[in-house]
Amino acid sequence: MNTLTRRSLLSLAASAATLSAAKKKYPVGLELYSVRGDLKKDLMATVRAVAKMGYQGVEFFSPYMQWTAEYAKDVRKLMDDTGIKCFSTHNSNNSFTPELLPKAIDLNGIMGSKFIVMASSGRVDGLDGWKKIAEQLNKGADGMKSAGMRAGYHNHQVEFMPISGTRPMEVLANNTDKSVMLQLDVGTAIEAGTDPVQWIKQHPGRIVSLHCKDWMPPASDKTKGYKVLFGEGSAKWKEVFKAAEKSGGVEYYLVEQEGSRFSELETAEKCLANFKKIHG
Repeated sequence: MNTLTRRSLLSLAASAATLSAAKKKYPVGLELYSVRGDLKKDLMATVRAVAKMGYQGVEFFSPYMQWTAEYAKDVRKLMDDTGIKCFSTHNSNNSFTPELLPKAIDLNGIMGSKFIVMASSGRVDGLDGWKKIAEQLNKGADGMKSAGMRAGYHNHQVEFMPISGTRPMEVLANNTDKSVMLQLDVGTAIEAGTDPVQWIKQHPGRIVSLHCKDWMPPASDKTKGYKVLFGEGSAKWKEVFKAAEKSGGVEYYLVEQEGSRFSELETAEKCLANFKKIHG
């Protein structure tokens, strides 16, 4: 009887663990570059509309560095009132300089962001130049630690285009601290010829967030390229999600769109609906 009881308890514990894992939810936010036109016209109304759609977070991009602390507090109040969070921010490499990093940390702190992501490295010369970018990321990461923040790097196509047989993203991954997030832009990686699933598996624990942007090889049809909605392109999203959640270390997803046949806000809403259908 005792043996059966122990077995039953072990079985129940295993079932509970499986159920818990199955119920784990990953928040999905919107990279606000997707609605940049509307954002420029009325930031507050746009963020409010994004929250109403059901997005759980946002990622502001580099113009936020022009804000004052007072304006950042107003934006934070709006997010608190609408129940949306700032997961991270997109930045040029200038935000990682000794002169501007303190301001980036202050503004991100006000907004509640935990990741300051370099999304534009500027002009880089050769593999040695990419090693310098890695060094800049490491220095930035060290400067953020006391504020409880982490540095990140967001790829475009160029980081996956080989230089003398080596992809710049490999240089960045191999020469940055493990705490530096490798934010994967799925669409641009695919366009550059990289398998995002394999990349995720090769860098366990570092793909903390993904930009869920689809891509379709261009043709005469103008809806190809990045104009397709999320889920309508060539990305194998179920495989991407599985890899990201099993070994990638993903904590949140971000929908990003560079334009479509619909308006910016309508595009963002349709992409979220497609994300929920595919991801669950």
